[in-house]
Order: sequence, then C-alpha cells, then structure tokens
Amino acid sequence: MTNIPRICAQNKQHSFLISKEDQLFYDRIAAVFGHKKYTIPVPTLCPDCRQQRRSAFRNERKLYNRRCDLTGKEIISMYSADKPFRVYDQKEWWSDQWDPLQYGRDFDFNRPFFEQFRELQKEVPRVSILNTNSENSEYTNYTANNKNAYLIFSNSYGHNENCYYGTCLSKCTSCLDAINISDCQYCVDVSDCKNCYRLVSSRNCTDCSESYFLSDCKRSKNCIACKGLRDKQYCILNKQYSKGEYFKLMEQLKLYTYTGFSKARNFFDAFDQRTPHISTHQYTCDDSTGDYLENAKKCRSCFDTSDSQDGAYLQYSVNGNYSCFDSSYSGGSTQCYETHSMVSGNHCLFINIAWWGTQNLYYCELCFNNTTDCFGCIGLRHKQYCILNKQYTKEEYEILVPKIIEHMQKSGEWGEFFPMSLSPFAYNETIAQDFFPLKRDQVLQRGIMWKEEQESSKYYGPSIEIADDIGGTPADITNQILSCSSCHRRYKIIVHELRFYQMMNLPLPRQCFDCRHLKRLELRNPRKLWDRTCMKCSTPIQTSYAPDRKEIVYCEKCYQESVY
Repeated sequence: MTNIPRICAQNKQHSFLISKEDQLFYDRIAAVFGHKKYTIPVPTLCPDCRQQRRSAFRNERKLYNRRCDLTGKEIISMYSADKPFRVYDQKEWWSDQWDPLQYGRDFDFNRPFFEQFRELQKEVPRVSILNTNSENSEYTNYTANNKNAYLIFSNSYGHNENCYYGTCLSKCTSCLDAINISDCQYCVDVSDCKNCYRLVSSRNCTDCSESYFLSDCKRSKNCIACKGLRDKQYCILNKQYSKGEYFKLMEQLKLYTYTGFSKARNFFDAFDQRTPHISTHQYTCDDSTGDYLENAKKCRSCFDTSDSQDGAYLQYSVNGNYSCFDSSYSGGSTQCYETHSMVSGNHCLFINIAWWGTQNLYYCELCFNNTTDCFGCIGLRHKQYCILNKQYTKEEYEILVPKIIEHMQKSGEWGEFFPMSLSPFAYNETIAQDFFPLKRDQVLQRGIMWKEEQESSKYYGPSIEIADDIGGTPADITNQILSCSSCHRRYKIIVHELRFYQMMNLPLPRQCFDCRHLKRLELRNPRKLWDRTCMKCSTPIQTSYAPDRKEIVYCEKCYQESVY
C-alpha cells in the first residue's frame, strides 16, 4: 500500500496525499450490511477544504430574535427569521409535543440523496439554540452548565459563572473576552490559558496572576509585557525589578487609561516579535503533529485537541476521542469520520450534530439520546432503524440501506460530507468565515447562502466618545449605542461589563465583540503545518508558522533552553 497523491476537487491549487494510515482507516470504518462491505472512498477534497465544509455548518455567535414556530412566542435563535426552516424553542423542541417521525418519507431512487435530505431539512423542526442545563444564560450557544453567562459559545464542559464574550471556556468565573481558557478567574482578553487569576491581554499562560500582556509564562505574578517566564515576579519586558520599582513603573504606564493601555500593548507586541516562538504547542503528547495538543497519542494534523488517540485532521477534539478522522468539535467518540459536533458516538459517519450514545448513524443531523442505526435522519431521539425519518424493522432497514448506498455511489454522493449548500446558515454566519474568509461573490458563485447585513436607519443619537480613564466613565454609558472603531457596527457595554472593567481598573473596549473575537483569533496561528527548520539548531520541524513569517521559530528543545 502506497501513499496516493491527489488534487483537491474544490481548490485545484491544493495537492495532498492520502497516506497508508488514511487508507487503513477508511477500510476499517466501512459500513457492513449482511455479508457485504461498503468501503469509504478516499476524499476528493484536501483536509483544509474538508474542514471548511464542516465549519460552514456551525453558527456559533450570530443570534437573532424570532418566533417559535410551535408556540408563536418570541425566542432567541441561531436561525434568523428569514430561514426556510421550522424552528422551535429549546423547551418545546426537547419536549414530547411533536414527533419527528411524522415527517418521514420514502426514499426516491430516481433522485439524488442530498436533494431529498434538503427537503427533509425544511420540514423537521430545528432546535433554536444548543444551550443545556444553564441558568440566566439565554444568549449562549453550543454550551452547557453555565450560570449568568452572556455571549459565551462552544463550551465542551461549561460550568462557567458570570462570564461574558468568549469561546471554549471551562470552569471559569468572571472572565471576559476569552478563547480556550479553563479554571480562570477575573481574566480579560486572554487565550489558551489555565488556572490564571486577574490576567489581562495574555496568551498561552498557566498559573499566572495579576499581570498584563504575558505570553507563554508559567507560575508568574505581577509582571507586565513578558514572555517565557517561569516562576517570576515583578518583571517588565523580562527585566527583573524590585517590588517598589515595579509598582512605580506600573503607575507610570497608566494602564487604567485607554492611551496608556494601548501604548503598553504596542510595545509588548514589538517585544514579542523579537523573542523566540515555539514551533507548536504540545503537552504530554506522543507521536503527534499539530498545534495546541494535550495528552494526544498518534494524532496527525490535529489542532486544539486533547485526550485523543489514533486520530487525524481533528479540530477541537476533546475528552477521549479514539480513532476519529476529520471531526470538528467532537468529544468522547470512537471510529467517527467527517463529523461536526459529535459527542459520545460510535461509528458515526457524515454527521452534523449528534450527541449522547449515538451509534451507526450515516448522514444524520440533530440526533440525540441513544439514536442508533439510522440513515439520513433529522431530529431523532431514542430511535433505531429509521431512514429519512421513516421507521423500519431491522430486516427492512438492513435491506434498504445497501441499496441507498449503491445509489449514492453512482451519484458520487457516498463518502462525502454534506455539501455547503445544505448548510442551514449563510456562509458569513458561520465559523467558516473566521477560518476560511470569502467575499460575497465567491460564496454566491459556489451556490452557498450569504446573509446581507441590515444596518437599521434608526437614529441612535450623537456619537458617544468613551472617556480615556475608566474612572471618568459615566454609569449611563450602558444606555448608549457605541460605534466600533474597526467595523463601525453598533455595540453596547452591558452593566456587568462596566462593573468588571471598573473593578479591574481597565479602560473600556473600543471594538465590538465580533472584532475583539477576530483579533484574538489572529493572534493564534492557522490550523496548518509547514515544514521548516529550527532557526537556532537547524533541526527539521513542523510548525504552524508559515515560512514567510518574521517570527523567530525554535524547536521545542531550543525554545525551552531560551525561557527564563
């Protein structure tokens, strides 16, 4: 068995290899009915384009007001009112007031499968938002177990309290504007941090406290604009000061003003560019490639992945995934392929959102609670042997599914994830736009939805200028409509947000939530690896820093030797 070179069917400029390990995986997860084996064909798209396709099905941060199609009441939903779907509020969707099998239909062998699936999508009700077991946290999505949360998204574990504006937070309290943090308290504008307290505008830190502008620091306290510190205190730009000198210099920086804070951020960014960067972030990993990996074993080209084994092309894969390929936002699953939001599943292929004990599902969407052995279904719970939401006996199911697979093989649909045209969202509503940005015309040329932004003509009053000093900010600013300094969209400062900045003695943000989120994403490297050499010892490395970038990139050994 040899590696197979391919040209991406979506982007002809992308060439990629189907490795021997890939081929063995596709053979291992084949669908078996009776004595016949239905193998998974090798992908036609490169790993990046496969990830883009799945990402186009995930709307995390765009929330709308609309009416529940069952009760008529006003609800918060990830589906705007102009979407051609039935949308039920969470309480009604999870109730027994409706039966997803009432929308079942026969499979038509004269038509493509995806065409029939699209028709089913327009009929079966969709849950307005994915937010379970939370209190006073209505404006959150893909979350669970939160209390007093606002605009918090994609929490695999949840258990956050009094947190606002963030993605992938776990067991945090009173944190704002964050990505990928856990066990943190009173942190703001941070990413990829653990067990930190009162940390500001920092990234890749562990056990740090009462500091500003840190990068890759551990067990450090009362430091400003530092990188690579270990067990340090009272440092500025990696220079040691006495306690008295430190607080005197800190007062001179005037970090409680927007002018002083911005100036400090700028000189930290310049300092960060001059200091070495580690090629990738990996912790207790074995035979794995990718970035932001923890407790990973034999994982290839994986990103933001932890506690996983024998996987490839994973993004945000956590909590014990085993032998999964091409999965985004998955947890606790085994032998799954081309899935988005797959939780506690086994042998599920081509899935958009399936949680809690699902098994042997093919081309299903929004299926939960021990739904098993189903094909092309939407919105099922505790069901088995269904096709296009129609109930069959085990014998009928095992006869009909092979015929459908053979039909899809002829049409070229078998082995491919749902096309982006089947996404229930416009491309620019999804995280695909964050990681694979496209212009409106590019999206429409592909037959994908694009949502035009509707700027209201309503008069909001005169432009409000935010005080430079947080101490001079009036309480009624929470009643004002502000204009983002980057995109000029309207945004607001909520009451809890103002109190937080006052307590932390920090200036208010001048950008809207979306622009702040994108700025933090820009500080993280792309989910892509390049072959380079360490800029100190010339050892070959794989890194998420592209060869044309200006940063100094070291292998792990050289980088660890350079930290303080």
